Amino acid sequence: MIRDPRIPADADAAAETLYGGDWLTLRRRGRWEFVERNNPEGAVIIVAVTPEDRVLFVEQYRVPIRRFTIEMPAGLIGDAGHADADVIDAARRELEEETGWTCGRVVPLHTGPSSAGMSTELMHFVRALDLRRIGDGGGDETENIVVHAVPRVQAGAWLREMSGKGYSIDPKLFAGLWFLEHP
Repeated sequence: MIRDPRIPADADAAAETLYGGDWLTLRRRGRWEFVERNNPEGAVIIVAVTPEDRVLFVEQYRVPIRRFTIEMPAGLIGDAGHADADVIDAARRELEEETGWTCGRVVPLHTGPSSAGMSTELMHFVRALDLRRIGDGGGDETENIVVHAVPRVQAGAWLREMSGKGYSIDPKLFAGLWFLEHP
């Protein structure tokens, strides 16, 4: 078999563990250092629009970047204390927990790496359909989430405004907005 010359020679080297934590493992393979998610299913990002055509965003403080962020509802599949069977179960749980909304259906949209040069984590974009409000949201006892329901037609302007106020805008949410217009 001929090896593709674009693949680095050390790409198949055994991975060495540099540090293992509860959620992440720092590894080295050849000259590459990367983070491996300890939950192999990855994370889910939920694209959700209310019956009033409002896009659901969440605001929370993110310790690694030391800033408040605006994101789409999201979470780990198989998060601590949750035995999610799959992407769909995790999406339903995270949507309800973070936003106080539930949905009638969850439709997978796309799966891809969150940061292919740094992490093994896969992001699963899904669309939550047939939304209905059942609570306040805000996350679990370890989170302090603010829910924003922004009219879809004003989402871009609202995100620019929030960026101007110093919020970090998660770039993945722009992919989610694109999926709204390109199902």
